Amino acid sequence: MKTNRIRVGIIGVNPDSHWASKSHIPALKFLEDDFEILGVANTTYESAKRASEAFQIPYAFQNAEALINSPEIDLVIVTVKVPYHFELVKAALDSGKHVYCEHPLGNGLKETQLLAEIASKKNVVAVVGTQMVVAPEILYLKQIIKDGFVGKVLSTTLIGSGGNWGNETVADLSYLSDKNNGATMLTIPLAHTLAGVTRVLGSFSELRSKMTSNFDTVKVLETGEVKPKTAEDQIMIIGTLDNGAAISVHYRGGISRGTNLLWEINGTEGDIQVRGDLGHGQLVPLSIFGAKGTEKELQLIKVPADVMNNFPEDPMVGSVARIYKLLADDIRNNTRKAPSFYDAVQLFELLNTIELSANKLD
Repeated sequence: MKTNRIRVGIIGVNPDSHWASKSHIPALKFLEDDFEILGVANTTYESAKRASEAFQIPYAFQNAEALINSPEIDLVIVTVKVPYHFELVKAALDSGKHVYCEHPLGNGLKETQLLAEIASKKNVVAVVGTQMVVAPEILYLKQIIKDGFVGKVLSTTLIGSGGNWGNETVADLSYLSDKNNGATMLTIPLAHTLAGVTRVLGSFSELRSKMTSNFDTVKVLETGEVKPKTAEDQIMIIGTLDNGAAISVHYRGGISRGTNLLWEINGTEGDIQVRGDLGHGQLVPLSIFGAKGTEKELQLIKVPADVMNNFPEDPMVGSVARIYKLLADDIRNNTRKAPSFYDAVQLFELLNTIELSANKLD
């Protein structure tokens, strides 16, 4: 019998689809020695009961408030849509619970800052789901850059496809088209990927940006309804990093028939490319290619087994599980090694700077 497991309550689990069922549930079950999923709450009690039955979760709570206030729950997981993050996370923090919330933590910088301040005052473990920063490819890339594979970093270029934010959408994702909901190409795929980029190469020292749209409406495929689209589908950034390296970024809505994720790092001694099938660097397997010295062609660089560390290979499960493992250690040892709410603040400060710069150019 497993003892001293952290008792988890999840707010927002759909057994048919969505992020929580595809990533959080299998990640927690992979770490069954550390965690016990005890409860679920959804928008309706009927939905919670269905999720409870589908995933064999003991308790279906009447609502999120009941889950948050239950003495049976140690850790509250928030995986609902962004506009509801602040209210639910604040309630969980106020109740003294540990929290894991998906990024974006808040709808904008102010909400994110306030949640980080509350978490600090409550002295709980408060974790944000920026999964790319713990991906094994990113951990190994940071190591080989530090060890001098490319020498002095001179420049880096990032190109990515957001996958959404084109001129068509499905009903369940149509809320992404409304910028006021805080779930945009800037705050989701680009933000997650920038979290990984800055974890490897360091922060921006200065930047200029431009954000535009090719489409001002979006068609909902199931119904044919045409809705306004206020979230940008083209984001361009140029600047420098703290280490002096030049950086350029271009993210575009939809999917490309060509390159969907290419991150290149150029240095005095070598070059590296990181490739993926989608601009969501936290969702897809990443491949590292590199060459240095007298080598003329890029070769695949395999991530060593000790960096993979026997976690699931699927990044949608493996990287979430890595964050959960860090979270469990933080709770037990009173450390703060998992991506924190203050990390979320730093990321949102960068996003805010990008948006402010773009507005100045409009």
